[in-house]
Amino acid sequence: MKRIVSIQDISCFGKCSLTVALPITSAMGIETCAVPTAVLSTHTGGFTGYTYRDLTSDIPKIASHWKSIGLKFDAVCTGYLGSFEQIRLVSDFFDDFKTNSNLLIVDPVMGDKGKFYAGFTNEFAAEMRKLCSKADVILPNLTEASLLLGEEYVGDVYDEECIKNMLTRLSRLGSKIVVLTGVTFDENSQGVMSYNSETNEFFSYFSDNIPGYYHSTGDVFSSTLSGALVKGFDMGKSVKIAVDFTVDCIRHTVGHEKEHWYGVKFEECLPDLIEMIK
Repeated sequence: MKRIVSIQDISCFGKCSLTVALPITSAMGIETCAVPTAVLSTHTGGFTGYTYRDLTSDIPKIASHWKSIGLKFDAVCTGYLGSFEQIRLVSDFFDDFKTNSNLLIVDPVMGDKGKFYAGFTNEFAAEMRKLCSKADVILPNLTEASLLLGEEYVGDVYDEECIKNMLTRLSRLGSKIVVLTGVTFDENSQGVMSYNSETNEFFSYFSDNIPGYYHSTGDVFSSTLSGALVKGFDMGKSVKIAVDFTVDCIRHTVGHEKEHWYGVKFEECLPDLIEMIK
């Protein structure tokens, strides 16, 4: 059985980060381990009064114990990291658990729609850039790609050559594969473009652009893509599975936004995902 470890926070209520990653990759038939970087009563996207417990100091203790019992992973995946110290500790975790055959996958969560998330800065982006240099696969959105490159946000006006150029330059940070999410060339479709620096190949896949904002879709996509890669699908098939499943989750949520404003109804779609990977 394949084994993934996911390093990110967990919200006790709200569909994001580990709350999404654990059930999705488990449903894909992958043994899923967790390194929680923090525990929150809810996620921060629209809730107030939430509790927060920082677990940064537990990360090296978990890593040390796992090393002592000889645990190995087919992929080490990261999501939201909330401090410079967490980035440093995850970098150490990469060094401890990297093998010749596994994947290091970084979702450099920092911002969206041209802006940093609250609490992040250009200095944080510089540290995230260092972590990405160790990764085999990075999964930025357009905002995060611009931040990693130290450039102005590309905005809504760009063409395919612009995206290819951005992908190529992102790969020079050190990762073999760059997957750029949230790419759209017309108002009717949205999807992903990726680049493999070893083969010099580009791949793109698009689906329907469904209006509205839906929490947790980035975490759904990154978890599904990571699982598909670990299952042995090539990048093209992995991207297709991840995009199709994410869109499926959005479609199941359309019309239920009032009661499910905090995240997509991915649970209802897990049987579809299992069929996709057969």
